[in-house]
Amino acid sequence: MKMRLLKHRLLRCAATVTIALVVSTPLLAADKHVAITQIVEHPALDAVRQGVKDELAERGFVFGKNLQWSYESAQGSPSTAAQIARKFAGDRPDLVIGISTPSAQTLAASARDIPLIFSAVTDPLAAKLVSNLEKPGGLITGTSDALPLERHLDLIAEIVPTTQRLGVLFNPGEANSVSSVNQLKAAAAKRGWEIVEGGAAKSAEVLAAARSLVGKVDAIYVPTDNTVVSAFESVVRVGQQAKLPVIAGDTSSVERGAAAAVGFNYYDVGRQTGRMAAQVLNGEKPGDIPVETVQKTELYLNPASAEKMGVTLSPALIARASKIIE
Repeated sequence: MKMRLLKHRLLRCAATVTIALVVSTPLLAADKHVAITQIVEHPALDAVRQGVKDELAERGFVFGKNLQWSYESAQGSPSTAAQIARKFAGDRPDLVIGISTPSAQTLAASARDIPLIFSAVTDPLAAKLVSNLEKPGGLITGTSDALPLERHLDLIAEIVPTTQRLGVLFNPGEANSVSSVNQLKAAAAKRGWEIVEGGAAKSAEVLAAARSLVGKVDAIYVPTDNTVVSAFESVVRVGQQAKLPVIAGDTSSVERGAAAAVGFNYYDVGRQTGRMAAQVLNGEKPGDIPVETVQKTELYLNPASAEKMGVTLSPALIARASKIIE
């Protein structure tokens, strides 16, 4: 009898332990899944991604601890970007993040019922990601890296005072870049400058596009166009061979050979995006979070590359630089 009672008690204890384990397993549901993609890998966009990850970690969402992190690069292919977006839609993460306009657009089209944060999108309105910057509504918001074009033109005028014809390299199939070029034309016209376009639909066409500007322009300007930036060394090579100054729209390109740039620190853009992502993971609705723009800019200079492009950067300009590339 005593043995039967003891056995009965042991079975009840085992059942209690089993129940306790079953009750504890739903705690895993507190883990969050963030799926992030970018159209191509280059230093500026990679810095955004790292900034997002670091900001999320600082706010308690740590990869490998309570955060599942999925990342895919489209390697410059729109069709691959669409495939990634469909995959993410099927994976059902808590949040998707699209770095660059093409990636954000494909996510918006395929993952319509999943919260979306975009980053490094120059014109979210033209890209039809949102219809109102202050009150996006729906499940989408993010950060815009709208270019400080007047400051870019001021920099070009300071480096090449004789500028009358400015070459611009961009992908005419990327809404982000088309919007920037249209704004550039309007700003340049006020200065009496002519904009000469060099189109490159893919990275392999960047070299030819840069060469097409030689003898036609006084300087080359490269906005934050992912296609051109992914093959930026080709532009630098043309600039140095033709003694044609190359000025960039992003500071990371100065380390790759641009003479100069006034631009954003894209790691900081990523941190800004990460703060918004944390808000959404904590329960806020993306549509209630205003689209943010980046205000802080930095001046990067590469005097050695500038010399190879036929210009000498003034001491006054060098004195204002945030960073000098040796």
